[in-house]
Amino acid sequence: MAQSNAQLRATEPATGLVARITSDPREIRQALELRYRVFAEDMGADVQGADMGIDKDRFDDICMHLIVKDNETDTVVAYSRILTNDLAARAGGFYSSTEFDLSKVLKPGKTYMEIGRTCVDPDFRTGAAIGYLWGFLAEYMEVNRIDYLMGCCSIPVSGGFEQVNAIMDHLREKHMTPENLRAVPQIPVPVTPTELDGKALVPSLLKAYLRIGVKICGEPYLDADFGVADAMILLRREDMNYRFLSRILRG
Repeated sequence: MAQSNAQLRATEPATGLVARITSDPREIRQALELRYRVFAEDMGADVQGADMGIDKDRFDDICMHLIVKDNETDTVVAYSRILTNDLAARAGGFYSSTEFDLSKVLKPGKTYMEIGRTCVDPDFRTGAAIGYLWGFLAEYMEVNRIDYLMGCCSIPVSGGFEQVNAIMDHLREKHMTPENLRAVPQIPVPVTPTELDGKALVPSLLKAYLRIGVKICGEPYLDADFGVADAMILLRREDMNYRFLSRILRG
């Protein structure tokens, strides 16, 4: 069971950014509105709750809501939701299992923390907000002895399947999990030959994830509702790159 928010964050600064898990309905509403702006308005995703200006699905009533808050403006500027083993059991499984066969990824006796719907306000994408978010996740994994962090990271398909395949060609070179830790997408992205430079096309969020230490669990899932290809990510607690996290937090 996770320690309380007070144990993880004994004090909160009066100004600047702070990362914490919230149960405040007003802050959760701000987070769902941020998700709507990023996924629906910016990316054109077909989201549940669009008529209310929010992105909300069945997992949101069960998950933990991790926010990065700007105390100077009293607004949520970055977000990720968290499902642990016990919360996923209440939800009928991890969100990733709606897109992938996870039978090779989920090992008996291991503890998992799934992150999802991760997003950052466009005005806070210089590094600090995602650093605070991942700094909290790293601390949470250590405090609660979580074996693996996992989730889905999106690759836009607006540039066509050729770009997605180019990115995957790059990722296959040195960023994949071993064969015994691979997820199988329920709807795979069509394979398209490409001569594009995939390294140059990796989305900034996924690029940061790779530098933090995540690995990619095989081929991506085609999410038609969100207009993206979801790459399944996995990170062992021992592989967390604290040096990189410290550098982006200092930045």
